[in-house]
Amino acid sequence: MKVKIESSSIVKPSYELGHCSPPFTTQCSPLSVFDNVNYCGHMAVIYAYRPPTSPNSVIKQGLERVLSIYREWAGRLGKNSEGENVIFLNDEGVRLVEASVEGRLDPTMQFKPSPVLLTLHPSLKGGEELVQVQLTRFSCGSLVVGFTAHHLVADGQATSNFLVAWGKACRGVDLGEPPMHDRTVFIPRDPPRIEYNHNGIEYLSKKLINLHDRANNNVLAEDIVVTKVHFTLEFLSNLKNRASSLLGNDKKYSTFESLLAHLWRCQMKARGIEGNKTTQIRISVNGRTRLNPRIPNNYFGNLVLWAFPKSKVKDLLLEQLPYAAKVIHDAVSNLNGDYFQSFIDYASTELKEDSSNNLASSVCLFHSVLGPNLEVYSWLGFPFYGLDFGCGSPYMFMPSYLPTEDSVFLIPSFMGDGSIDAFIPLYKDHVERFMQNCYVL
Repeated sequence: MKVKIESSSIVKPSYELGHCSPPFTTQCSPLSVFDNVNYCGHMAVIYAYRPPTSPNSVIKQGLERVLSIYREWAGRLGKNSEGENVIFLNDEGVRLVEASVEGRLDPTMQFKPSPVLLTLHPSLKGGEELVQVQLTRFSCGSLVVGFTAHHLVADGQATSNFLVAWGKACRGVDLGEPPMHDRTVFIPRDPPRIEYNHNGIEYLSKKLINLHDRANNNVLAEDIVVTKVHFTLEFLSNLKNRASSLLGNDKKYSTFESLLAHLWRCQMKARGIEGNKTTQIRISVNGRTRLNPRIPNNYFGNLVLWAFPKSKVKDLLLEQLPYAAKVIHDAVSNLNGDYFQSFIDYASTELKEDSSNNLASSVCLFHSVLGPNLEVYSWLGFPFYGLDFGCGSPYMFMPSYLPTEDSVFLIPSFMGDGSIDAFIPLYKDHVERFMQNCYVL
């Protein structure tokens, strides 16, 4: 498939379309403690729409309108006079690429993740724009939208809220409740109470991170195969019942906990990890409902920390599914409001006052190859399918191609029937063993 770039331009907020007065462009928004600990780079997703589709001009005008509400995306990352990480609200704009393909949209694209997806969105590296959009038109009338967003600006909840608002702006309807922009709400207690060990969890020694990076530079992307696995609602229901079989009193683990427990065990079987090794999963946990007082869902920024369920590989495989589900459930449950507040206290005081500058976020450390760990991106609760430009919801939504062995993406199936698609990168020699187990209860 040959993608032809027709144009590349900058889209800036339009305050006339947003029915509001232009603000000052000399302001900045400081990154919060949750922003600074997150992944520093762009993430990309892909949408596909069947014809007839809205014209590019409508999509562009809607983007101009919604950027007047979500100004951070039109800004730039940098540092203020005190050396703090900030978003400069300078309205420099986002990048919009218009492209075309002579041919029909391959209907198998939604079932087979591959490097071709990388041609359907702007590059994840090198761009100063915090959001980049590529509109690729196919001769059959189909539209593919590639969207990249910088993770330091917003997490999945906030980004999906923005995308839904963008669709509303294109349709000319009310955008609903405006986002909460105040990133200064995370205030440490006086005196601070650091009740958990955050040095070694969210932050690690830069020396350790550098050693890890050098150890993982020798594995080539072509050695990794991204496999898409579809789990039907019936399979998920049976999986949930089996995972919850020891709970009693009609209690059940969540679908997410049950499926992840199953995938964890399947991954370890496929990889052939030694039984005495410890395996762990990195799971993003939304803090909006856990902090006290609660932070509303319309908060725009990052508000996640990570749970790390751990087990010896031999225990994970010798025990049945309920064991893995319990390990996951307990780790996520323990990441409560007290933990989030303890992190605020740590990052606002002890970390901030550390003059050695020897610590960095552990986010970049977790990725490894041929190892025992997993990192899970669950988008099951986010309204990503709500991006309606006026031509209906997308018939396909998926992450871009990310050949990193330990990264697992879980998304609601485009079928809309409660089924789930899992995108699972595997070392190519492990794919067959994984597929032999993934549908076995």
